[in-house]
Amino acid sequence: MNTNTSLTRGIGVAASACALVMGFAASNAVAQPASFDKLANLPFKENRPTQETAQTLRDELLFQRATQAYLWALPLINTLGMQLGSEKTFGAGYNVLPIWKKRLDAKTLVTTPNSDVIYAMSYVDLAKDGPIVFEAPPNLQGILLDYWQRPIPVDGGKFFGDVGLPGPDGGKGGKFLLLPPGYKGVVPEGYHVYRSGTHKVFVFLRSFYQDPNNLTPAVALIEQSKIYPLGGEDAARPMKFPDASGVPANMLPISDGSAFDALQRLVDAEGSSLADADGLGLLASIGIVKGQPFTPDARTHKILDRAAKTAYKMSRVVGFGDVVSGRSFRVYADRHWVNPLADLTPANPALSVDLSWKNLAGSYLDLDTRIWFFTNYYSVSPGMVSLVPGKGAKYAITFSDDKGAALSGGSHYRLRLPANIPAANFWSLTLYEAENGSGLANGQPFPSLGSRDKPAQNADGSTDLYLGPKAPAGKEGNWLATVPGRGFFAIIRLYGPTEAALDNTWKPGDIERMK
Repeated sequence: MNTNTSLTRGIGVAASACALVMGFAASNAVAQPASFDKLANLPFKENRPTQETAQTLRDELLFQRATQAYLWALPLINTLGMQLGSEKTFGAGYNVLPIWKKRLDAKTLVTTPNSDVIYAMSYVDLAKDGPIVFEAPPNLQGILLDYWQRPIPVDGGKFFGDVGLPGPDGGKGGKFLLLPPGYKGVVPEGYHVYRSGTHKVFVFLRSFYQDPNNLTPAVALIEQSKIYPLGGEDAARPMKFPDASGVPANMLPISDGSAFDALQRLVDAEGSSLADADGLGLLASIGIVKGQPFTPDARTHKILDRAAKTAYKMSRVVGFGDVVSGRSFRVYADRHWVNPLADLTPANPALSVDLSWKNLAGSYLDLDTRIWFFTNYYSVSPGMVSLVPGKGAKYAITFSDDKGAALSGGSHYRLRLPANIPAANFWSLTLYEAENGSGLANGQPFPSLGSRDKPAQNADGSTDLYLGPKAPAGKEGNWLATVPGRGFFAIIRLYGPTEAALDNTWKPGDIERMK
């Protein structure tokens, strides 16, 4: 699988601007001409802009550049939101590894988490602490990603990011060495070597429980992890595993002007390792330059704040689409379930985009697909999209019911899952806030329901799940609550998908609105 980490950002920025303008023009044909005409018809005097025209267009130029900079940098803003929110709540350092020991509930605001596994997330700085060793026990699953959330390539060219069964250790555990960009030092023997494209690295770990009433073994497995500087194990700070479950924490993408302050600090820390000249130039055009103070005046700050808020809303528009960059994300032609890698099947094992979101046919960054992903999701690796039966996972996402109407918290719905759900490990359905992609705060312990909850089956082996403000009589065990006045969307996860899932011969029904 090609996970080339290069980013053709100049083309991508232009493509994003064109795509957004074209998309909005189609849906807002009445409102836009007046707005555009106002700019196009600003007065010039003797072929020169008036003072008022010049100021208006300078402000507009800053707004447009800041909006596009935000959208281009959305993977970074996604990671920054997670790291800043985590470290504010649980502490910082290579030795701090928050674990959601009682599962991740809706109090943790983070994009589309899985409530049916045990999560742990950490952030290390290879510039500050040098090469870092991550020791993993057997059977732990994880992904090592750079700050763009690109799976980090492993020496040998066969593996990218994965730790565990789909990684170089094959589930046996071991020592994983994280090296910074351009590292030229000696690489000791006995390590799986990951060469990061950025100095800052995102460590994302998962363990699986068998019984939702006994999470201790899964938590204990993650607590066997160690993270420390290369050659410094004996002097390393002791590991800390704060319990993140039930603790309010905002780890969502930053959606206001403070995103640009965070990007300035990131540019100062990463420098040229963060992006190519085009990308750094886009940031420089709004005042973000390595080593230079970023102190916008009140007027500029207000424009940047509005640009970030607008760009985040634009990302939500992109993120609710089922056709992006001219490509359908429909997993099944006659259903509303989507996935950006929907074209990946055993019959068609070639991806349209790689896992750094590069269009493989055209060799350009598919910026809108990347925006689609990072407004609602995070983290991807080859192991997550494996076509080997019984490994990896399959995801199907829907924003609408069987008629194409947006899912509404005040309505009642039914989802029918045909018999023999093709998941070797487990399956689940999880509900998320339309507002920001975090778990739906519906008053239940978790916004998910799955095979380990043992929902009742129909006589033919199918399973009906019910979504709505109230459970149908006698169906409480098959019900997920929704909240009137709040839109939501849903994700089906099949862990260890078998052949029928991978080749799409098994497919869920659409979510049907009930009368």
